[in-house]
Amino acid sequence: MNVTHNGKSKQYRTVWFDKVRNRVRLIEQRLLPHQFKIVSTANHVETACAITDMVVRGAGAIGATAAYGLAQGAREFRGRGIKTFERHLAKVYRTLADARPTAVDPVNAMRSMLENMNAPTVAERQAQSLALAEQFADNDVHHCQALGQAGEPLIPDGARVLTHCNAGWLAFVDHGSATAPMYAAQAKGKSIHVFCDETRPRSQGAILTAWELAQQGIPHDIIADNAAGHLMQRGEIDLVIVGSDRTLGRTGEVANKIGTYTKAVLAKRHNIPFYVAIPLSTIDWELESGLAIPIEERSQEEVLRAWGVTDNGRRQSVRVANPGSTARNPAFDVTPPELITGIITPAGIFKPRQLWKNRAKLGFTGTA
Repeated sequence: MNVTHNGKSKQYRTVWFDKVRNRVRLIEQRLLPHQFKIVSTANHVETACAITDMVVRGAGAIGATAAYGLAQGAREFRGRGIKTFERHLAKVYRTLADARPTAVDPVNAMRSMLENMNAPTVAERQAQSLALAEQFADNDVHHCQALGQAGEPLIPDGARVLTHCNAGWLAFVDHGSATAPMYAAQAKGKSIHVFCDETRPRSQGAILTAWELAQQGIPHDIIADNAAGHLMQRGEIDLVIVGSDRTLGRTGEVANKIGTYTKAVLAKRHNIPFYVAIPLSTIDWELESGLAIPIEERSQEEVLRAWGVTDNGRRQSVRVANPGSTARNPAFDVTPPELITGIITPAGIFKPRQLWKNRAKLGFTGTA
C-alpha cells in the first residue's frame, strides 16, 4: 500500500523483519491517523506485547507478526542442542500464541512453521524459521490479492458498501481482506462509497479504515456504530463486507470484532448481502462450535475512557463514562452461518456451510 507522509509517497507493508538487528518492524497503529511512525521490537517478548497492546492488530497482521516473532525467538537462542532449542521454541510459541487468543492466524502461522522446521542443526532451523515467516507474510499478501479479485464482481458500479472495524491492509500484510474487493473495484474504474462503522471502543473504523480509504482516495463516511440500521432501512447500503479473526471450517461460524453479529442481523432483516472476506490462514479446521471460540475480554478502561489528540497535537486519554461505573469489554462476537451470504476466499466464494465440503480447495491438510 502506498502511504503519503510528509508529502512523500512510499510503499509499505504493515509488518516486516530486520534480519541484521533481529527485530520486527511495525507501523504503530495506535498513533494513527494523527501520526505515522515505525517501531521495532527488540525480542519475542516485546513482539508479543506489541500484539497484546494493539500496536499491531488484525488477523493477518498479527499472524505475520507472530510468525516473525517466532523466527526472532528462534534466532535469540545461543545454544547448540536441538532438544534445548525445541524447548526454548515451545516457550516462544506459547508467549506469542497467548498474546491475543481469539484470532487463529498466529497459531496457524506458527504451527505451520514448527512443522516445517526440520533441519538437523540449530543454525539451519534458525534460518528455516525466518524463511518460513517470510513465506507466511508473502502468502498473506497473495491471498488478499486473490480474494480481492474474487470479491470484486460483487461490487457494482455506484455501490454503497458498509464495513466494520478494520479489515484493510493495516490488518494484514498488505491489501486487506474486506477492503481488497473495494480496492480491486476502484482499480477497475468503479465508483463506490464506503461507510465505516466507528467500531467502539477502540474506534478502528474511524481511525484506521477511514485513514486507509483517504490514502487510497475512496469516498467514505464514518458512521456511529448504531447508525447502520437507519441507513439500511432507508436503502442507503447495498452490501456489507467484513473480515474475520477466526472462521470455523466445520460450521461456517465467524468470529470478528464486536458488533459484527449485530450488523449481520440488520443486513438479514433488510435483505442486504452480508459477506465475510478471509485469507486461508483465518480458517480454523478444528473447533466444532462457535461457543468454543475463546472471546478476548479486554480492559474495561477501553470502554470507560477514550483517546484523542488535543488542538496542540498532544495525545490524551479522557474519561467519558460515569465515575464509579464499571464496564464489560468483549472484543469479539460470533456470527452464525445462516446470516452470512458468502465467504470470500482466495479460492473463490463459498456458502459458510460449504467450507468443509471444499476443504481440499481451501488448504485443509489434516484428516477428517
